[in-house]
Amino acid sequence: MKDVVIIGAGISGASVARELARYKLDVVVLERENDVSNGSTKANSAIVHAGYDAKEGSLMGKYNALGNAMFDKLSEELDIPFKRCGSLVLAFSEEERAHLEDLMERGKINNIPQMKVIEKEEIKKIEPNISDDVVAALLAETAGIVGPWELTTGMLENAIENGVSLEVNQEVVDIKKIENGFRVVTGKGHFDTKVVINAAGVYADKIHNMVSEPTYKIVPRRGQYFVMDKTQGELVDRVIFQCPTKVGKGVLVTPTVHGNLLLGPDAEDLNDREDISTTGEQLSFVRNNATKSIKGIQFRESIRNFAGLRAQCDRDDFVVEEAVDAPGFIDVGGIKSPGLTSAPAIGVDVAKMVAKKLDAKEDTDFDPIRKQIVFMEMSNEEKSELIKENPAYGRVICRCENITEGEIVDSIHRKAGATTVDGVKKRCRPGMGRCQGGFCGPRVQEIIARELNMSLEDVMQDSTDSYILTGATK
Repeated sequence: MKDVVIIGAGISGASVARELARYKLDVVVLERENDVSNGSTKANSAIVHAGYDAKEGSLMGKYNALGNAMFDKLSEELDIPFKRCGSLVLAFSEEERAHLEDLMERGKINNIPQMKVIEKEEIKKIEPNISDDVVAALLAETAGIVGPWELTTGMLENAIENGVSLEVNQEVVDIKKIENGFRVVTGKGHFDTKVVINAAGVYADKIHNMVSEPTYKIVPRRGQYFVMDKTQGELVDRVIFQCPTKVGKGVLVTPTVHGNLLLGPDAEDLNDREDISTTGEQLSFVRNNATKSIKGIQFRESIRNFAGLRAQCDRDDFVVEEAVDAPGFIDVGGIKSPGLTSAPAIGVDVAKMVAKKLDAKEDTDFDPIRKQIVFMEMSNEEKSELIKENPAYGRVICRCENITEGEIVDSIHRKAGATTVDGVKKRCRPGMGRCQGGFCGPRVQEIIARELNMSLEDVMQDSTDSYILTGATK
């Protein structure tokens, strides 16, 4: 019998897994997809929120503030991209200025440091491309941007290095109460465990209802985005918000940690928990609202559109609690924005809950460090030495992002390694550039097939049925 089964390998499940790895426990993470960070974690705004927006006294407010403060150390330990660039919430009228003051007061209650309301002249000085219609803005210096896939993968790799196991393609179909715990039934078998952590994203309520009376409901909220080429990446230095509405923080404009510009999202509640299609109507909405904030966005430089689903909970707060009628079943549900920011802190609290419940001892051998080679960030001397050791690092496969064969091979053979084209893309970025894999995609397929000893036809783009090739033509 396992000590803990974690359902879901997104940012929430990964955060809990890494924190549980600090204890002497037998932990397994189950993921329904064929790779980690394939749900909401795969498609979001990649922002580390300052924390002024969450309602005072809420779990969102608590975990946002705690999580934000953890990112510098996380970035250092896990070798993942993070930048504390700050954010601006723009007001375009005196009525909206009053809302900025409300946000600032709420931020003070939430113990958010380094905030102030600034006027048009100062705004234009630090962000020249802001719309001339701006009246004032709330500046929050502690906000930042991060690589969400790199963070999730790094956490899981580190957890696995410290004894946690990962099982992909394990969709949970039922959970039964058994003596001293639960039987988690998947499409491939079952796992008996003392504790279940439900971090199943937009399916968290469905998983909860397998073992407990319904206590919350998740509605998938779709958000659509533009990814702009790096030619647009210097339009802003900070995350640019508009005043939030009842359905979200509004359309934002933000730099990414890799030098692109990201625009979005809209907010559209759906019934379908799998619908990540994009629509012309909603992308036009994003486009029109983004240009309200920033002048000079060249939409001909858009290199990709995508959509993601947020787990909108009817409680309008995170659900981080043990089920009353199923002791040992712990929900980590409704983790919408600021979920990415909050997840590391949620992981700490949930791990403490589990350790107390199971009387687990700390593992003094836990190693928090995980390193990754990013070839183009090395010095010329380091590059030369690495190529001498492994010539694959001297062969550039993705010319848009300057990604080498050595990095791609490494991403495949790491703990929780990539098995698909998008899996490689999330870990080391081939295909993320201007051509979106038009040139490097076939080479990445060949490398995956070679390294995993499989046929080219069996290499998937992403999910288990996303075939690329069906056979030879000549």
